[in-house]
Amino acid sequence: MRSLILTALACTWLLSSPIHASPRSVILIVGDGFDDTHVTMGRNYLAGQSGSLLLDELSVRGAVQVETIDSEGNPLYVADSANTATSLATGAVTQIGRVGKDGNNTVVPTVLEAAAADGYKTGIVSTASVTDATPAAFAAHVAVRACESPMTIHGGKKYGVTFDGCPEDLVENGGLGSIAEQLATSQVDVILGGGEEHFTPQYGSQPSARTLATVAGVTFLSDAADLRGSHPGRVIGLFSEDTMPVKWRGSEGRTAESMKRSWLNHIYDMIGSVTQPEIIRCEANPEFAGMPSLEAMTRYAIDHLSRDNDKGFFLTIESASIDKRAHERDPCGSIGEIEQLEASLKVALVYAQEHPNTLIIVTADHGQAAQIVPDPTLYKYLPIPVYSPGKVARVATPEGGVMRINYATNNIDSEEHTGVNVPLFANAEGRTVLKPFMHQRDIYQAMMRYLELER
Repeated sequence: MRSLILTALACTWLLSSPIHASPRSVILIVGDGFDDTHVTMGRNYLAGQSGSLLLDELSVRGAVQVETIDSEGNPLYVADSANTATSLATGAVTQIGRVGKDGNNTVVPTVLEAAAADGYKTGIVSTASVTDATPAAFAAHVAVRACESPMTIHGGKKYGVTFDGCPEDLVENGGLGSIAEQLATSQVDVILGGGEEHFTPQYGSQPSARTLATVAGVTFLSDAADLRGSHPGRVIGLFSEDTMPVKWRGSEGRTAESMKRSWLNHIYDMIGSVTQPEIIRCEANPEFAGMPSLEAMTRYAIDHLSRDNDKGFFLTIESASIDKRAHERDPCGSIGEIEQLEASLKVALVYAQEHPNTLIIVTADHGQAAQIVPDPTLYKYLPIPVYSPGKVARVATPEGGVMRINYATNNIDSEEHTGVNVPLFANAEGRTVLKPFMHQRDIYQAMMRYLELER
């Protein structure tokens, strides 16, 4: 009889308890520009051709189609970080440059905002400025990604291009303000990365974003040592003026270079000779000294969000300079950033081992310019000089090979994104909400379902 009573009580407890009694969390890791070429670059260098990355050990893998539209709603086939991060964050397919807004320039709620409203803790970590397009898309809404501060929302120059600002987003016009202002007053519990310069300037009598955050009781961190402690309430850590320095660089700061062509080859490209660039070796970047690693920021964010939390959290982490160094034709900078992504992922997986209801997703926002091409060319036996019309870096790998990285999307100082689909990785929890092929907007829906936030 006693055993029957205990069984009945247990059944009653199970029926009356929520289906998910333990906290549920989502950790979304975005490698900016982290397409399959960059995954392979990272694997070749960090693990060797016959090795595997930690990413490769994840049990779910798929492909993600990137979607972009122009101002008329017509499809574009190459994206930027603003519109693709917006798709991941909101499920909206939008225009290049939009942050947290759809193609009609209408504010669209994000998964982070929905999670915060439902009682989840939330966090943003990035090696870029926290006001940059990818992290901003999860907690801010502006018409143009360059409207990062109370100054630039009035217009200015970004990436060499003059822009008019975001007049409709000005606080005085009834808008939400610049990205920094929105982050300063948001519900995000922890924000870590670069971007101090966007929080300090004021415009006229308007307070800076740092002032707004301080009034709201936010604790500011500015040194890597700060991450060894713990802090109550909301925390914003800004560890560099803008994008954080990368961990690695090419020997003597070298990046990809043009072929050296003889004068005869300049006269006629079927004769003369072409000299290859010297081999580059990846080395520690002295500018990174004193910076917190992405691993350290990830560990602090997870600890901050999981402490005294019986609900769970949503955390997005960006390894930003895979893309930013690819723009600069710097393969060592990109590979060092992939190493940082791997270290961040390891921290997330350790947490997930102890907290089973944790979905970890790793993906990219868009493709980038780098190609791995033969070294030497497959056509070396032809009686003519054969060479890349772009710029080339010949990277020495730890296993003794030479990995030849080619950049050739244009003839100016910054390479361009590409229109490839991007990879999708996830831990076993991903099997419940992810598919082998998805669109970026589907990942938003998957995260909403996992956190039981579907409307």
